[in-house]
Amino acid sequence: MMLPKFLMGDNTDVPDKVFVLHTEFPRFVLDLDTDEVVFFDDVEDEGEELADEAAQLVQEAIRFYERELDRYEEEEE
Repeated sequence: MMLPKFLMGDNTDVPDKVFVLHTEFPRFVLDLDTDEVVFFDDVEDEGEELADEAAQLVQEAIRFYERELDRYEEEEE
């Protein structure tokens, strides 16, 4: 089974939060309220190249979230 690159997530324990999960290396969860990123993979020793890639992926995650919101709004109309 192939997972989508990004998934949206929420949790009733933190009802005011929405998260985006990145499912490929480096896997992470992004808290959209605080822009905090938590990595599931060990990325500390990966260097500057991975840091640059991760920063780009966070921007992609934000664009994914905005696109999903737009699609939800279109469906409601």
